[in-house]
Amino acid sequence: MMSETEQRYQAVRERITQAALQAGRKPASVQLLAVSKTFAADQVREVAASGQRDFGENYVQEGVDKIAALKDVPGLVWHCIGPLQSNKTRPVAEHFDWVHSVDRLKIAQRLSEQRPAGLPPLNICLQVNIDGGPTKAGVSPSEALSLAQAVSALPRLVLRGLMTIPDPVEGFDAQVAVHLQAKHLFDELQAALALPQFDTLSMGMSADLEAAVKAGSTLVRVGTAVFGAR
Repeated sequence: MMSETEQRYQAVRERITQAALQAGRKPASVQLLAVSKTFAADQVREVAASGQRDFGENYVQEGVDKIAALKDVPGLVWHCIGPLQSNKTRPVAEHFDWVHSVDRLKIAQRLSEQRPAGLPPLNICLQVNIDGGPTKAGVSPSEALSLAQAVSALPRLVLRGLMTIPDPVEGFDAQVAVHLQAKHLFDELQAALALPQFDTLSMGMSADLEAAVKAGSTLVRVGTAVFGAR
């Protein structure tokens, strides 16, 4: 009999599958990032036992501690998805596999300089403030291309795509419309940069993953629907 965690995990996978099929996409074209912030390492271990490999952390030290506690679990991929200050870049560069929240060149330069030579390049997504929220992090859409060009030239980093966290809007069609703005920007940058590895559009969470998948998301970030209430 499946545990509650396994049931939640399978339910989220089924939501992604159905969303992809309804959008005329292959389910395998949408990746699930399980957002494990504030959940214990044992809970991550349980979700990993169901087959999940990609986990997202918002808080650097909590993430570093969890990575250390779970280093015996093979194949885990760790994503830093929270806001990143300059004084926190070193532990991220040394321990994580992905960073989704790069919104200025200084942060990317520090990650590049601090990424250990013995590790694979760090995968980078640029956070874009797609709907112009005044209090939100993210590079403006108009400045995204110049930042992408600068980041893609840095050593020990690989620019993989964009990440967005738009403000919540009411209704499926309105959700799709916001996410489509990000998809259009992603397509523009993909054409302009001509980088084969620029393939990731990180958008959509528990409440709007269906709309994000319809708009073209390749990676949805889901926490409570996988792990339960915080």
